[in-house]
Amino acid sequence: MENVPQRTHSFPGNLLRKNDHEKPEIMSEGRYDSPKNRHDLDLDQIPAVSTTPETPHCEDLDSFTSDLESFLASIAGKDQKPEPPACVESFSEKLSGKILKWESGDRLNWFSGDDSGQFLESIDLVWRLSQALPEHQKLAVVLQQSMAFLEEELRSLLEDSNDLESDNDRYVIPHPLENDSPVKSGKDSSDEKQEDSSDQKHVSDQIPAVFDAYSPENLALISRIARIMIKAGYETECLQVFSIARRKLFEGSLAKLGFERISIEDVQKMQWETLETEIGKWMKAFRRIVTFYFPSEQRLCEEVFGKGAMADSLFQNLARGVVIQLLNFAEAVAMSKRSAEKLFKFLDMYETLRDVASSIASGLCWTELCVEIESARSRLGDAAVGIFAELESAIHGDAARTPVPGGAVHPLTRYVMNYLKLTCEYKEPLEQVFLEHRVTAASPKKEQKNSPEMSPLGLQLAGIMDLLDKNLEAKSKLYKDLSLSYVFLMNNGRYIVQKIKDSEIYALLGDVWCRKRSSELRHYHKSYQRETWTKVLACLKDEGLHAKGNFSSGVSKAALKERFKQFNTQFEEIHKTQSSWIVSDEQLQSELRIAVSSVVIPAYRSFLGRFSQYLDGGRQADKYIKYGPEELEACIDDLFEGTPPSMIKRKG
Repeated sequence: MENVPQRTHSFPGNLLRKNDHEKPEIMSEGRYDSPKNRHDLDLDQIPAVSTTPETPHCEDLDSFTSDLESFLASIAGKDQKPEPPACVESFSEKLSGKILKWESGDRLNWFSGDDSGQFLESIDLVWRLSQALPEHQKLAVVLQQSMAFLEEELRSLLEDSNDLESDNDRYVIPHPLENDSPVKSGKDSSDEKQEDSSDQKHVSDQIPAVFDAYSPENLALISRIARIMIKAGYETECLQVFSIARRKLFEGSLAKLGFERISIEDVQKMQWETLETEIGKWMKAFRRIVTFYFPSEQRLCEEVFGKGAMADSLFQNLARGVVIQLLNFAEAVAMSKRSAEKLFKFLDMYETLRDVASSIASGLCWTELCVEIESARSRLGDAAVGIFAELESAIHGDAARTPVPGGAVHPLTRYVMNYLKLTCEYKEPLEQVFLEHRVTAASPKKEQKNSPEMSPLGLQLAGIMDLLDKNLEAKSKLYKDLSLSYVFLMNNGRYIVQKIKDSEIYALLGDVWCRKRSSELRHYHKSYQRETWTKVLACLKDEGLHAKGNFSSGVSKAALKERFKQFNTQFEEIHKTQSSWIVSDEQLQSELRIAVSSVVIPAYRSFLGRFSQYLDGGRQADKYIKYGPEELEACIDDLFEGTPPSMIKRKG
């Protein structure tokens, strides 16, 4: 089996860590080095920062702020930097002590109190001081310590959000894309479009933001931490933490929606019933993620990072990772073994991808992802075309050598027509599939044989019908009785016509094609009449009954007796044989009986009227004139019942 490479996704920077929640080490070339002088800093020469939770200074952090701000203002724009004030050391010690205190205790303390704003302002002040005093090693260490602390706090804040798919289903809003049922409503397409438009507007007004999962206070804190980290040169670390946390929540939501990551190999091995269930979960997950979660996730990125390239890139990378995971499943399904029963689920997936691509194209600017979705949709379209080719192959290959008893409708006819009738419930996606994939569709030469006015789907259906006709014609030759072969063709032809009339196949094939089918049915009917009843009716003709061939010289009794005998024998044989034949369509059965009666009964009645007088009365007449017209008519009503014939009642 061909190995199709899995799509991969990427996030800014290196996302892989041994343990996402492990506290990073401060190393000379590590991720928390000062961005200005990470390679010049010799940590062995840096005075150790106090690890005592309470520093020797009793002043609060804000007690240093005024002096330090004045210092920064005094050196702004100057090339010569004065010696830093002593309070820089004290400020660094105090801030480091606070961080160590919070790291060793309840992390919620620092941002649950009134001093959270002061703390973040202090970190911002450390960064500005480190920019002004790049040689001040203690500031560099405290800045790294602060960034490491903020990264862990940012991770914790992000992971403490309510799950996207919470127990109260807060994000579930009725939406036209949510209907993943394969049964079509049959409504007018214009009505559906109006309803979809109305529903879309209703939904867009009510979609809650993903950041509603965070309290307003925590959301503001997340945003402020992100701005401080990015300002301090730790953009990569900040984006990594955000991406990993949000991706984990999305993966958890996919799992709650029932969709699990499944490899291509596992998809190939799945029984169809299991895979069908997984496809249903996939459609639900894909539509909900794209329709509800992605717009809201984009708003969250913009809320935290501001509108612009950074938020767009972050969101698109996250969205791409989720969508690629979903698309991998779609492509694995498209690669699975093709069979007729898979067509409708393939088309459901095809429509899902089409709708999703349309949704994101109108609201989100990620051209590359649309290309990926279209590629997966194209694979499913190719698979759908291939399934039709499999159906054609199945018709070609159905060469059973045993005729159906009684000339009944063949199982192949029932299967193909019911299958095609069901496909018409997917008329819209199938038309699109065959329009886009006509070059690769099976039996392309069929277009030359049918009406040029047919749609791509109509041409496919007409081609399949042509194949079915040829197959049935071949099967009709399995019957030794030519009359039965015509009954077989009538039965199957009537079944086909009725299925066409009761579905959208009629509109797809057109009036010309359908009239041709009706004409063929009449031909089979006449052929049956001729083959079955011509010899019977010949017994009721005058030729050969007059002595020496002279009508005026009287009737030969011997010839007349032989003629009645022939008629009785032939009629009884037909009655015995054709009563066991099957015509399940009541209308066709009635039409056949009426047609036979309308020919046989008048001819028999007239024959009796002309020649019964030439037979001697009594037993001799009863011996040769075994049936009256009414009895014959009752016998004709026994035909095509599919059961052994009842005894013919003699006239009393």
